[in-house]
Amino acid sequence: MAFKSDIEIAREANKKPIQEIGAKLGIDAADLVPYGHDKAKVSAEFIKAQAGKDDGKLILVTAINPTPAGEGKTTTTVGLGDGLNAIGKNAAICIREASLGPCFGMKGGAAGGGYAQVVPMEEMNLHFTGDFHAITSAHNLLSAMIDNHIYWGNALEIDNRRVTWKRVLDMNDRALRDIVTSLGGVPNGFPRQAGFDITVASEVMAILCLANDLDDLQERLGNIIIGYTRDRKAVTCRDVKADGAMTVLLKDAMQPNLVQTLENNPAFVHGGPFANIAHGCNSVVATKTALKLADYVVTEAGFGADLGAEKFLNIKCRKAGLAPSAIVIVATIRAMKMNGGVKKQDLGAENVQAVKDGCANLGRHIENIGKFGVPAVVAINHFAGDTEAEIEACRAYVESLGSEAILCKHWADGSAGTKELATRIAEIADADEGEFKTLYGDDMPLMAKIETIAKEIYRADEVIADKKVRDQLKQWEEAGFGNLPVCMAKTQYSFSTDPNLRGAPNGHAVPIREVRLSAGAGFVVVVCGEIMTMPGLPRVPSAEAIMLNDEGQIEGLF
Repeated sequence: MAFKSDIEIAREANKKPIQEIGAKLGIDAADLVPYGHDKAKVSAEFIKAQAGKDDGKLILVTAINPTPAGEGKTTTTVGLGDGLNAIGKNAAICIREASLGPCFGMKGGAAGGGYAQVVPMEEMNLHFTGDFHAITSAHNLLSAMIDNHIYWGNALEIDNRRVTWKRVLDMNDRALRDIVTSLGGVPNGFPRQAGFDITVASEVMAILCLANDLDDLQERLGNIIIGYTRDRKAVTCRDVKADGAMTVLLKDAMQPNLVQTLENNPAFVHGGPFANIAHGCNSVVATKTALKLADYVVTEAGFGADLGAEKFLNIKCRKAGLAPSAIVIVATIRAMKMNGGVKKQDLGAENVQAVKDGCANLGRHIENIGKFGVPAVVAINHFAGDTEAEIEACRAYVESLGSEAILCKHWADGSAGTKELATRIAEIADADEGEFKTLYGDDMPLMAKIETIAKEIYRADEVIADKKVRDQLKQWEEAGFGNLPVCMAKTQYSFSTDPNLRGAPNGHAVPIREVRLSAGAGFVVVVCGEIMTMPGLPRVPSAEAIMLNDEGQIEGLF
């Protein structure tokens, strides 16, 4: 039987008016701000009115390290949400918005797949409700006001050489990583070296995703450190009086977006920091809103558990006062074989030994998640070519570690393929036997926090940081920022900083290239190895295949 493509399935979706989706969660039509017929924002006033309600159970979906074979974390998040609703539970999902960078780069869409998708898929992967554009505009407004302040006399005495605030663009463009601004003589200002990050790495993105409301948003924006004076005194966004205007630009973007799955279940899609260069979770306001309206909320954290889940648990949960009741670790037989040394073109052939060899990566994630005190289940995301012997080898390995693995067929069968997983996750969440804890305490020195993650999660022997990095961390501690968590910027493909080192490596070193203080977001970014905060396009970018067909439909996006 020939399978339909993800985009073909999405186009055949029987979508309901967004007001009907809102009604499932008790949201009146008057409390929705519609963007067309199939998506809407939930009003800030409605969200504020939910404050006294009890919270539902929070379920985190994470995964093994990504491989070219595919894992399906978002697909499993959607499938599990649909599965919970199919067994009679009141469930919602919370995922991130898609960045244009990977959509036109190498990844493609980010709305699930097969019969476990969120729709409208095409709009979600393009401009959606304009949130990313608002974040880009707010970020770059601050950039403009910094240069403008310097141009008109520089009353704050900002050192032009010590402006740390870059500009951003929601597109992969390596040519913009390092630039020189204000060339062209006196009318254009004072030339200085600068650069661009991708929008999803912006501190404004992180702030929007961690803020509780507009007041909190403006306070955090004001705390952004944009640079330093000649005597090394920090200068903030509040000092250049940009926080109010930035809040105005972000007013609508702060309201979470409501859409639906293919099975017409509610899905909040809001915010989108990458997990390899930012904290990798959807917004706190979307998650907290969903928890007030649904008995079970399924959310995801980007890339493997060494990045997304670690940051979800150590940063988002710490800052927002959240605690997951259960965690799902997604793996595929194909990825196990690739971790076991099989090349992508050979994945179709049965290879039980390669599955066994590759399970070490999965095992490492299971062990790491156990350190946070939350019960975890492995979801084996089924592919058509998986054999019974391969599946059994993976299941047996997981059971040998004291955990359990459940086969899921949501890509092909939707909620019918995740009922077993949904039933087990609901049982675990309802039992409430976990005792969530973060990996490190607030009072631990910043360098010790970095070393704890490197050794406990990455299983490195050492962290390599030069005197400049160590002195910078100490200066931030002396300035009162020592209690912040750390946000590791590292390759997603490996536990190490070498993207080609698969499996579960031990004894490696984690080199720190630079550290950045995100005082508004409330964490310290630690840039490791060769990771870039402005990605580049691959040799053959997805954009080459994206076009409108003769019927006016988008091709190549997904």
